[in-house]
Amino acid sequence: MGILNSFSLEGKVALVTGASYGIGFAIACGMHDAGAKIVFNDINQELVDKGIAAYKEKGIDAKGYVCDVTDEDAVNALVKKISEEVGDINILVNNAGIIKRIPMCEMTAAQFRQVVDVDLNAPFIVSKAVIPTMIKNGGGKIINICSMMSELGRETVSAYAAAKGGLKMLTRNIASEYGEFNIQCNGIGPGYIETPQTAPLRERQADGSRHPFDAFIIAKTPAARWGKTDDLVGPAVFLASEASNFVNGHVLYVDGGILAYIGKQPQ
Repeated sequence: MGILNSFSLEGKVALVTGASYGIGFAIACGMHDAGAKIVFNDINQELVDKGIAAYKEKGIDAKGYVCDVTDEDAVNALVKKISEEVGDINILVNNAGIIKRIPMCEMTAAQFRQVVDVDLNAPFIVSKAVIPTMIKNGGGKIINICSMMSELGRETVSAYAAAKGGLKMLTRNIASEYGEFNIQCNGIGPGYIETPQTAPLRERQADGSRHPFDAFIIAKTPAARWGKTDDLVGPAVFLASEASNFVNGHVLYVDGGILAYIGKQPQ
């Protein structure tokens, strides 16, 4: 097999959770370009319809389903339906996630549990649903969307950091437990990415200066820019392809170098 062929996803079925827009959408589009059939879910029909329209605009015939990934029975039904309507899932990207920016002492236990439920329990539930069929079919790929908060703490994100730190360890444990079945489970840890949600943080101020948070991120990033969703596509295709068959339990941080950098010396 030529080296470029080892990156092909031809004939594979990829489920990307929460992929109606943003990072999941970009990853799914990239996997389609590499040959995969794309299946995605979202929490309600409105988001699924918007996702299907966005994929169609790019010429992608993606199959969308409504499913709450924190509901184990719903996830099992979804995986069964995908197998019947599209084919067995070869690639799973656990992308669906939420964040609540609330100081820890102001956050309720219910709010904390909600974040952990979506960002950690759901990847466990969906992975558990696809692994038996992957074993039966001789292998598969699981990619968990981790975070720099899998390594770092920051004010107001206690639940998110706890969940993403747990997701890093779930990634390693799936690799440890199922690697012998030719299942590779790895993570991608995005840095600060340009998305509609972060747009207000990148708007220029009235005097033309950068938003304070924008200036902070640029100063902390050796690449001196925010990432783009397309920056995550190559790493995702690599981890979904045969090119990564001996890469397991690893988190690939796509962060422009933030985690490697101590920061600039104050002037």
